[in-house]
Amino acid sequence: MGAGYWKLGAADLSAAYRDGRADPILVIDELERRIAALNPRINAYVALAGDLGAQAEASQRRWRAGQPLSPLDGVPVAVKDNLNVAGLPTTWGGHTFDDIPDTDELPVARLRAAGAILVGKTNTPEFAVEGYTANARYGVTRNPWDLALTPGGSSGGSVAAVSAGLATLAIGTDGGGSTRRPAGHTGLFGLKPTIGQIPRGGGLPQILMDFEVIGTFVRDPGDLHLLHDILAGPDRGDPMSRRVWPTGDDPQSLRVLSVPLLDDNPCDPEILSSTRALARQLSDLGHHVVEGALPLDLEAVNAFWGGFAQVGLAHIRATVPRMRSQSSQQYLDMADGGDALQARELFAAIEAVQRLRADTSRLFKHWDVILMPTAAAQPWPAEQSHPEVIDGKPVGPRGHAIYTGWVNASGHPGLAVPAGVDRAGLPIGCQLIGDLGSDASLMRLAAALAAEGEGWQWPALADTSADRVQSE
Repeated sequence: MGAGYWKLGAADLSAAYRDGRADPILVIDELERRIAALNPRINAYVALAGDLGAQAEASQRRWRAGQPLSPLDGVPVAVKDNLNVAGLPTTWGGHTFDDIPDTDELPVARLRAAGAILVGKTNTPEFAVEGYTANARYGVTRNPWDLALTPGGSSGGSVAAVSAGLATLAIGTDGGGSTRRPAGHTGLFGLKPTIGQIPRGGGLPQILMDFEVIGTFVRDPGDLHLLHDILAGPDRGDPMSRRVWPTGDDPQSLRVLSVPLLDDNPCDPEILSSTRALARQLSDLGHHVVEGALPLDLEAVNAFWGGFAQVGLAHIRATVPRMRSQSSQQYLDMADGGDALQARELFAAIEAVQRLRADTSRLFKHWDVILMPTAAAQPWPAEQSHPEVIDGKPVGPRGHAIYTGWVNASGHPGLAVPAGVDRAGLPIGCQLIGDLGSDASLMRLAAALAAEGEGWQWPALADTSADRVQSE
């Protein structure tokens, strides 16, 4: 029988290695059996590392010698398939890219240098520009809480792996909410850091420019710090990462603006109820909470939002000839849209982003945290790109995603936190948004909220399958 290592978070697993209760080789053996049994149903992973055993053996030697490389030494981590991992194909959810890189992208290299076991690549929609996770090459990724539903996107494979117990931690990307919305749909904590907190380098083009940052996924908020501490910090290849943000103690009472609704956009009533319940919880913790409207003008940025991806895809098509014959037609159509945009339109959109960044910076003079839902809708059918109706009102492709993109454009950090479950038992997520550089403060607040709750609850798929998987 297996020992249930898959249930441990990173901190607990590290402690178990330290006192000899766990062994990286046994952990990976158990994990491989779980992946073999459950991944065909979930489709979280699209490729597994061929050297898992060697990685585990090296970690075992370090722990036995009392010389682990970091608290993440021997901890299994899943990596989204738009980030380079040496020796594994980077396909970006399609056929345009199919290279096997010789080197890791910078965040992955930092994980490897810390001794983390890089388990494999997780599924993403082609070019990672969708709010669900499916593609023509690898198929549909499903939510471990209900296999008929999506885990969201574009980091759906990463959250599915962590929430099903097929990885301890995972990393992905967030260009418009691709960390926070999937984390919310699967009950995880998911951090989109301040621009520059986690440096980038040695990877694919960033279609959404500097909006796109590395995101992290954990079941236990204490693990956020462990993972962030490994990934964050300056690198000369990423000048944005060399900024120094002011640090200090958190005030005893944070000023929290709760924004359940954005203008007249619809939101699922159960999500609204959970957001307000979380606001009351923050108030009970001694924070000053006010419900109100978001005092920012998002119209210009939202109006051009699709254009950012179109311009990025047009650039890729112009520089990677294979895209013309290998990409799905919908992305070629998006590239056509990018080619048709005028330079003045892009310039105006960039100016709108700069105004939003200035306005958001000024907003956090008056507030320490903004509380919002992660998504306007609960998970929808896994094969469907987006919900077409929310709270009885028809919506477009980003109707479910209205709460997240502006945070990417502003550059501020946003942290998805669990906020209960709906009537069907599906997780509901909210996000805590902070001032530039306040990532650690948000993580501390998430831990305080979690301490008041029941802690992580496994989806039935993961828990009821455990005995069968361990006995095989």
